[in-house]
Amino acid sequence: MDFALALVAFAPAAAIGIFLNVVAGRLPNKMSLVRPRSACPSCGHEIAWYDNVPLLSYMLLRGKCRSCQATISVRYPLVELTTAVLVAACFFHFGLTADALVASYVCAALVVLSAIDFEHRILPDKITLPSAAIVLVANTLLHPSPQWAIATLGAALFLFLAVLAYPRGMGMGDVKLALLMGAMLGRTVPVALMLGMFAALVPGIVLLARHGMAARKMKIPFGPFLALGSVVALLAGPDLVHAYLSLF
Repeated sequence: MDFALALVAFAPAAAIGIFLNVVAGRLPNKMSLVRPRSACPSCGHEIAWYDNVPLLSYMLLRGKCRSCQATISVRYPLVELTTAVLVAACFFHFGLTADALVASYVCAALVVLSAIDFEHRILPDKITLPSAAIVLVANTLLHPSPQWAIATLGAALFLFLAVLAYPRGMGMGDVKLALLMGAMLGRTVPVALMLGMFAALVPGIVLLARHGMAARKMKIPFGPFLALGSVVALLAGPDLVHAYLSLF
């Protein structure tokens, strides 16, 4: 039943990915999310509906604009596919519940935030702060407990102290993202923070190996790694905590 539900959720979630691409492309540039209609950034040709089908259009066009043959950024299918997979995973994990809807909303927010941070090195307050408030209220209503508020403030405080200790490594956008992480994950948010930080070490080590001490001046977007840790904690956090505690 849950697998069938996940399959049903896949296509609509991929369509949501189209809107997330609009947000990722326009919000950092302070453009309207509604007007004008989507167009090729190279030639300005408006994109027809049949060239805007999630995933399928990109494959049929072979990643090129129908009008001018300019290369279409791989971000578009990646955002659509990632959104579809994560939302399907939420419904598979939580079933047809309010928890699945809240989790899907968070995953969509994490996808668009990761895309923006990867391209522009920013995490817009217009997404992180309202999302954190919405999810905090939703989880508190669904599962009344102080853990959501405590985790929200605790995660943000932890990263804020990290920013003070190493401002070159992250920024206040990451602190505000931590608010959303805590609101969604509650007591398992430390899992997300730990996984995110360990994941971020990998490109850091690669850059250090390739560029030596010059790598210290190179910036790596931290948001996508926090998002990765959050997704893992969302879907497997309690199991990971249990496995860790069973070692003692």
